[in-house]
Amino acid sequence: MDAQSYSTALADLRTVRDQIKKTRAALTKQEADRDKLIVQLASYTKAKAERVAQAAGLGMADVVALASALAPDSLATHDALQPSTAEPSTAQATPEAAPPPPQQAAAAPVMTTAARPAPAEPEAPHVPAAAQASRDLPSIPAGSSGDAWLAATPGLASTRPNFTQQARSTVFLDTTTGILVHRHQTHHLDLADRSAADILTAVFRTLPDGVERIYITAGDPWHRDAARYPYLRDAVAAWLNAPIPGWRTDTGRGRDRMAGHFVHARNPVGRYQREHGDQHVEIRSVGEWFDLDGDDPHTVRDAFVLLWQALRRHWDDAVLMGSPSQTGRDLWTRTIPTRGQHADGFPVLSEELRGLLHTTAGQGRNELLTPPRVPEQLPQLVEYDRTFAYAKHTWKSPVGTPRRITAATFASWSQKEQMRALYGCGHWQVRVTVPDTWNHVGLLPAPAPGDRAWHYPAEPGTTFTTWAGGPELHTALTNPIQPWKIEILDGILWEDGKPLDDWAKKLKETWTNLSAQAHFQGDAQQARAAHLASRAVRSILLYGIGSFAQRPRMVTGTTPRHLERDVPPDAEIIGFDDELITWQKPTGFARDPNAHPEWAAAIWSGARAALLTQRHRDDDTYAGALHTPPGSVVAFRTDALYLTQPHNWPYHHQPGDYLLRGRLTGPVTAPTSEEELLTLRDAGRAALTAEREA
Repeated sequence: MDAQSYSTALADLRTVRDQIKKTRAALTKQEADRDKLIVQLASYTKAKAERVAQAAGLGMADVVALASALAPDSLATHDALQPSTAEPSTAQATPEAAPPPPQQAAAAPVMTTAARPAPAEPEAPHVPAAAQASRDLPSIPAGSSGDAWLAATPGLASTRPNFTQQARSTVFLDTTTGILVHRHQTHHLDLADRSAADILTAVFRTLPDGVERIYITAGDPWHRDAARYPYLRDAVAAWLNAPIPGWRTDTGRGRDRMAGHFVHARNPVGRYQREHGDQHVEIRSVGEWFDLDGDDPHTVRDAFVLLWQALRRHWDDAVLMGSPSQTGRDLWTRTIPTRGQHADGFPVLSEELRGLLHTTAGQGRNELLTPPRVPEQLPQLVEYDRTFAYAKHTWKSPVGTPRRITAATFASWSQKEQMRALYGCGHWQVRVTVPDTWNHVGLLPAPAPGDRAWHYPAEPGTTFTTWAGGPELHTALTNPIQPWKIEILDGILWEDGKPLDDWAKKLKETWTNLSAQAHFQGDAQQARAAHLASRAVRSILLYGIGSFAQRPRMVTGTTPRHLERDVPPDAEIIGFDDELITWQKPTGFARDPNAHPEWAAAIWSGARAALLTQRHRDDDTYAGALHTPPGSVVAFRTDALYLTQPHNWPYHHQPGDYLLRGRLTGPVTAPTSEEELLTLRDAGRAALTAEREA
């Protein structure tokens, strides 16, 4: 690109930016008009929430939140709360201090097996206005009904498989150029208008012996008609579901229970099978594994070959499955011991406890601090990213059937026993108070409005009730600035174990080996392939951990537009056109022998705590947000910190180390939105790269 082309592209980019702003403003107005109409409809005495929700394209909960008069009678006449029999206990930060007398806890919301909103907590302590709008989190019921939640699911445990995965014939296709790479052969395809039908026709005309997996490396064909739809998901769903002569949607086979299409805005999965015969094929995005930067299909194939070879050094039966999450869980099952304490497998928690963890254990911390919490003009914007962060927190995980620790039980323990429990593998319901003189970032997540949304209160004197993992509570009580007040309301405590340690060590060694190849390889293409393979290892661990969390299943369906009344009342409408309404609804948890949300929750909690403070033993020093001056933290973004000044933190290319990724010299106007932060992030990375190359 020359200077003139660069200037022209910049002008085009500004035009697109302005169009996006106009479209976003128009959409905001339309959503406001929709909300007004919902409120108007609620004034009609016979209005039904499910009918209004279907017409609005929203879930019932969203409609009821806008117009409480539409709440069904079953919600309006909610059962009375069961008062908690447990009293809260306050954990003190100073070892010599004796636990104070227990205080009476307010009755906590009770989560039942029915899917209904939990009522507000009565006699709540003072909460600032911003926190009062937050959602309520569930609690474990009192008495024997709550104790039953801690029993494992009968007949369900993670055990080592007694079969070997079968590799699938795979090709790599650039739908922009039509280049197809199959083993060591290159083909040039005519993909016509890049529909799924065109891709399957062209591939099977070229390779009649059959292909089972097609990775798209470039072109994003599922976005070809994006301009015709209000959301990318709608365009993707239409592309996946378009009829293909001779093919139909896959219904699964053998041990492979994956069936049907997976609608995702960026990385969808199309699963098809011959109408007559036993031929199955997937169309997937290679973006599930790593981000590409103009890499051709040959380089991508080389990356997968290097990845497979590196994994085979640790697993002689390693097979690359369709996604990194599938691959990660399959590899993990092949590390389950066949002898010793866990030879019978790792038990799966009850569905109730899995549901509690799903609701109360968030993942990465994403928070943008805006003026006046940071200066209007930042002296610098410095980005630090924790390298391969989750791999740092797999050395200890909860195992076995947990036990419930009531507030009374916790209060009866010695200070040493309390701190040992909080440092162990636990998940705790707590009432938190920010110290009156606190002047730094928030330490613990609190529920915010929206599904699974969290914020981090930091205003002095703020009190809130939440659930948190042991690493975060330990940090709140022993942080280097000032201990927070933590009142234990309830808790779940497991034994400490190492179910993920062997798996993670092998992945870390694989990552180290591939990273070294990328650094020392003399051939540029092979070096790039090794780098991509190392990123794929990161995805295997990252998404493998996420798959342990096991979200509730969602069923997607369609209903003819003229039969709108037949849309399930608890379904959320996710798309519609002149003929069909597309909806989805939750159906609970699958009977999955490898569902372990307690492992994902423990790792996520440890990673969030390490963003605040992390000890480097070999260097006898600490790193993290709490080791920066007040007002210098601009943002948290999962594994990354954005600061107003650089820090000389150790970096030894080890998982969890803080890597300097970007630096933008000031003055820099403080970002006020995620879009602005990402723009500054990209500019900072480019500036640091240019500085190092100069």
